Amino acid sequence: MSKAPLVAIVDDDDAVREALSDLLMVLDLSCRTFDRAEAFMAEFVPDRFDCLITDVSMPGHSGLDLLRHLRSLRSAMPVIIVTADTNPATRSRAMRGGAYAYLTKPVSSDVLFRYLQSALRHAGCGPDGDGQGPSDG
Repeated sequence: MSKAPLVAIVDDDDAVREALSDLLMVLDLSCRTFDRAEAFMAEFVPDRFDCLITDVSMPGHSGLDLLRHLRSLRSAMPVIIVTADTNPATRSRAMRGGAYAYLTKPVSSDVLFRYLQSALRHAGCGPDGDGQGPSDG
């Protein structure tokens, strides 16, 4: 029997953290929220979280710094970036760095949910574990 997925949310904006947390609660997903990358890394243990949703621009370490650090630790945890940063170079750096998805705000809850479902399947926590990206169907 597999454990219930646990999603980490790292964003310095209180309203965004609360909205994402509320959305995950409605979707029957458990989550932990963190206001900075440093706070998340202080509690990071391999395999504790099944997916990470983070912003790019935050005080201290950015979401890209966090992604780079996780990959340096050999973490394969899917990282979904949800940001207002529409710069193609930033998106490219994130995707090259191993981000599972780069979504620009405003993101509809349906789109985020599709990527989250896909990321959790990719991590082996979803219903079919097929590792495929989100479907358009």
